[in-house]
Amino acid sequence: MLAQQDQAARAGDKLGEIGATLDALQHAQSAATTSLDDLIAQAERAIATNTAPSAAAHVHAIVQSIEIDIDVTGTSPHSSIARIDTLESIRVDREASWEAYMVQVESYCARQRVQGVDSPFQQLMTPSQRVAFERRVEQDFAIRNARCDKYDYMIAGTCGLIGGLIDILLVGAPGEGLLTRAADDWTDSAVQKFARLVGWKGPKEGSDPTHSAIGFLEGKYKVNYDHRHGVDVGGAFKMSTKNHHIKSLGHSPDLVGLFFSILDQFCSTAHFVSDGKLISIDTDTFELRGGTFAAKLFAGFANWLGHLFSDVAGSSGAQGRGSGIPIPFYSLLQFVNVGEFGQHRQTFATVAVQVFERGYDMRHGIAMSIPVIVAELFTRLAWTVKQRCYHERPWRECLPVSNAPELRHMLLVAHGTLCIVDAADAGLRSGGEMIQFLLRSNLIAWARFGSLALREVLALVREGQLDHAAVDEYLDAEYRRMLVA
Repeated sequence: MLAQQDQAARAGDKLGEIGATLDALQHAQSAATTSLDDLIAQAERAIATNTAPSAAAHVHAIVQSIEIDIDVTGTSPHSSIARIDTLESIRVDREASWEAYMVQVESYCARQRVQGVDSPFQQLMTPSQRVAFERRVEQDFAIRNARCDKYDYMIAGTCGLIGGLIDILLVGAPGEGLLTRAADDWTDSAVQKFARLVGWKGPKEGSDPTHSAIGFLEGKYKVNYDHRHGVDVGGAFKMSTKNHHIKSLGHSPDLVGLFFSILDQFCSTAHFVSDGKLISIDTDTFELRGGTFAAKLFAGFANWLGHLFSDVAGSSGAQGRGSGIPIPFYSLLQFVNVGEFGQHRQTFATVAVQVFERGYDMRHGIAMSIPVIVAELFTRLAWTVKQRCYHERPWRECLPVSNAPELRHMLLVAHGTLCIVDAADAGLRSGGEMIQFLLRSNLIAWARFGSLALREVLALVREGQLDHAAVDEYLDAEYRRMLVA
């Protein structure tokens, strides 16, 4: 753009030069025409007087005068008309690449000594445009602190309180609350639907459909790291059917579980966590389906996903609720092997395993996420209504996006209120016993509050700096708009 601006400026100057030259040529042409008319008139008078020798000499002088005047207006070296030089241009070849074109542009800027290459926008924008641009960047793309009023805090606190009441009354401990039982039923239904999708024909007459679907999936998606007892791993550590899903990292429904599942299936190993340590054991040779590496990788992923579905609602032979799979990343708590809690002075890692054994699994995590989602949605909805009805802003400015500082702060207050209510309820009902306290704590709510708190701290530290995520989002929207247009 700087090169094009320089070319446009030079072309404007050249147009002015051409205009001045044309004016000078027109003036010289008019003067020559006048002189020629006068000389022709003199020649005609000389001929009319019919003074033979003297007339011929006079006509010869007139012709010399005409030649001199014509030379002055033409290409004579004594001409006063300056030569017009051509402009340098940048050749554009349709077959050339963008990199080749930019090389020509940079070469042009170097030859013509174009100013402002280091900071092009200083040269491309006028002072008023720069002021408007800086104001927009400050308002739309700069990280700033929230300016919440009392109504914002009241709304956020109320939404968090609603979420907390739902958590207390409808979730509670694993297997107790209405939402937890509903999550168990939903999980059973999901397992049956998945089993039908991959070939299950339904339960036999008189058998439990969920246990039948689980048994089908267990047979179809076998893995080499599905050890259930300590003797299965040579007594290297203590393990039972109640906790083998949390101790085996391949059973974790997250990126950690996917990584160790693929690793174990390819290497015929099994990785476990016990007493804060990562333990690897060798297993029988496990052969993945597929003739290529990509096919084997897909087979490993399919085995991991199918095996998770076979375990998410417990095992086929479990009595009652059974032991499901852990909440995403919950298995990593076993590495926090510190502290002394309870009567037996157990570490936090041991307490986390015992909490899982009592039903704090993926199904309970689904139930715990419901009050968190309710608080989140209510806060965003209330913020949108307030921006539209109270502040009377256009709808496009009322979208509940997270880069709005006030909304970000309101979400922090709402989830903080939810966590306070949850901690108060867990503390009162547990009587100070660590396992009972964790059983009644909403880990999903605390994780969400922690992420919001971290984001708010970063916003405080980076106040006034450019929000690159907001800029990228705006540019992506502009690109999509241009493509549609």
